[in-house]
Amino acid sequence: MTRLLRSLFACAAPLVLVIAGCGGGPSSNPSNGTLTISPATTTTDTNGQVQFTATLPDGSPATDVNWVVSTGTNDNTTFGQGSVDSTGLYFPPSALSKDSVQIQVQANLASNVYKSVTAVVTVTPGFIQFVTPENATVSNGGTVQLNSTLAEVGGGSVNWSLSTSPSGGSSPGSAGGAISNTSCQKSGSINSSNPYYTYCSATYTAPSTVPTQAIYAFATAAANSATTSYSKLLLNGAGLNTSPLDNQAAQTAAVQMGSSGGNNNDVDIDSNGNITDCASGTLGALVKDQASNLYILSNNHVLAESDQGQAGQDQIIQPGLVDTGCTQFPGNVPTPTNGTGAAIRSIGTLQYWVPLIDTSSNVDAALAATSSADVDTTGNVIAFGAAGGGNNQIAAGAPVAGTGEVLTAANINNIRVAKSGRTTGLTCTTVDTIDSSVKVSYYKDAAETQFYLSKTYTGQIGMPGNYFSDAGDSGSLVVDTANAQPIALFYAGSAGTSTAPGESFAQPIGDVLTELSQLSQAPAGTTFTVVGGSPHTVNCLDYDANTATPSSVVSAARMSAAKNVASQQAAAIVDASKGILGVAAGKSVDQPGQAAVLVYIDQSHVGPVTVPQTIGGLPTRVIATTASAVASGQAPKSASVPPGIHLPQATLDAARSVQKQNAARLMGDPAFFGVGVSQSQDNPSEAALMIFIDRTRIPRSQPTAVGGLRVRYRTLNPIKVNYRAAARK
Repeated sequence: MTRLLRSLFACAAPLVLVIAGCGGGPSSNPSNGTLTISPATTTTDTNGQVQFTATLPDGSPATDVNWVVSTGTNDNTTFGQGSVDSTGLYFPPSALSKDSVQIQVQANLASNVYKSVTAVVTVTPGFIQFVTPENATVSNGGTVQLNSTLAEVGGGSVNWSLSTSPSGGSSPGSAGGAISNTSCQKSGSINSSNPYYTYCSATYTAPSTVPTQAIYAFATAAANSATTSYSKLLLNGAGLNTSPLDNQAAQTAAVQMGSSGGNNNDVDIDSNGNITDCASGTLGALVKDQASNLYILSNNHVLAESDQGQAGQDQIIQPGLVDTGCTQFPGNVPTPTNGTGAAIRSIGTLQYWVPLIDTSSNVDAALAATSSADVDTTGNVIAFGAAGGGNNQIAAGAPVAGTGEVLTAANINNIRVAKSGRTTGLTCTTVDTIDSSVKVSYYKDAAETQFYLSKTYTGQIGMPGNYFSDAGDSGSLVVDTANAQPIALFYAGSAGTSTAPGESFAQPIGDVLTELSQLSQAPAGTTFTVVGGSPHTVNCLDYDANTATPSSVVSAARMSAAKNVASQQAAAIVDASKGILGVAAGKSVDQPGQAAVLVYIDQSHVGPVTVPQTIGGLPTRVIATTASAVASGQAPKSASVPPGIHLPQATLDAARSVQKQNAARLMGDPAFFGVGVSQSQDNPSEAALMIFIDRTRIPRSQPTAVGGLRVRYRTLNPIKVNYRAAARK
């Protein structure tokens, strides 16, 4: 699920202390001999925050301080100057009346209000809506419309550029393709009762001969070149053109699955009756019961507002509220955020959901009753079909009808999975964790201020990559790209970094359908199956070229210790007759930041090679090579491991047993929010426990092995729903 802030349209300006009669612009007073404020001057945008501190002459923190926003040059009637909390953390206004404003933040001694210091913050417009689509596939000569929205009213603009890197720094010529038709809509005024932000758009056109590569279309706020957002465009010569704008658009014909949608009541309303925020997700799949009644399948938190919905009453709409600017049905949308200008439709009524509050439930799922007059009865999902139609656009296609496919060693070894969701559209990846226990936090409101509950699911499927999913894709159906068999229902994920891929979590489709069938509200004997057709290939390109965890930085001290272990203890295991050619110091992949003992095994050795999991307290990392490479000192320090899980069933079953015995104990550490079964990347012939670490917490300990299994660690953002995975922007 994703959410859209609308404080500019509906919220009163934050309460601030305004000092009248100040001539000219604000000026800083970093010290008055009693107090010093830091930073004295700084710059941020409307999406940022600034932490101020006040100190006494001896350098100690001043705790007896009142913080206020004293004055500023932003339009005060509509937007205000922002706010500052009791700790000195400053929050800029949600929107600006000009390209930049200067705002004074003041610290006053509580014991003597005449003792005060002032800092000046220059605030520039940030993005209310980052670049959409955030990713797309583009073939020879294909085009993509790019949109972004600035937090500035009646002014502001965006500079567009292309790069071969997500950090920018490339000219359009070297990146490939061109950007044209740039414009910004600046209608409305700061004194209007319904002012507009600045909506900017551009068109990207791929070159006639397309290299297979990813490029990035950047939008940079003209008022502040440091404020940027980008769309990742995957160029290809395979004739594949997809854009999440198709998923976000209002549909005028029978609604296809994979599109934006949600509960019409999923809004936050202030004390004055104004809508301040809203949320929506993805209409995942069409299902039917044994009487052929039709239902839309998605998550509980998408259709039933995390247990807050009313069965038989709540309307399910398309597109979702995020794509209507938080305008509810009934109503037309003159300029929704996706630029379609089409009407909102009610296409179903909330019917069933598996309660999150029920501790025995293990899925996040709900159904909305619908009819053949509202939805595509073939079960078509956007972009699940064959290439063709309009600029080689991928057509909609149906998943395989029935109850889906169960992951086993027989199919997981080479599986690629795909989903079509509201925010990232058609994406694909591998599966790198199974049988995971995952802790997820839920909220009652779109703004994520009213905590509801934390729930731990078991038996979950984990899929790696920073581009596979994002906020708003909740409810998407996950299928096997080889045959379009349903596998799972996506519900949450966590953003990664440039050195660690994110992780998306989904619930086995069989579990979802079974728990929905067993609801007490459903008539006895009810069964649900996915509506669809026969097996076919789903065309999909990987936005994440390699989802294996890259090597990390290891300190000099740890590397020195590893060299000692390798030379003094590990040398004893070298035995060419047993397939072990040599040892050295290196880096662990399973445990980023840790040193490892590299164990070189003979790539031509017949039969298994036994390597201890640890030596001298350090993990071992197995690398296949030749005797000549070791003898000449040319043995590699690393080896690539294909993404996914490539292990026999017996190995997976044994690892599942270890996970079940240890997951609850491990997750007793608040820093661990997930434990699953994976494949070791230090020794790919072995299974491993995958442990997900909350990046905001420090683990009590990080064991190298648990229950005889190696352990892989991934440090990510904790999962919450609504979750926002836009950290990479």
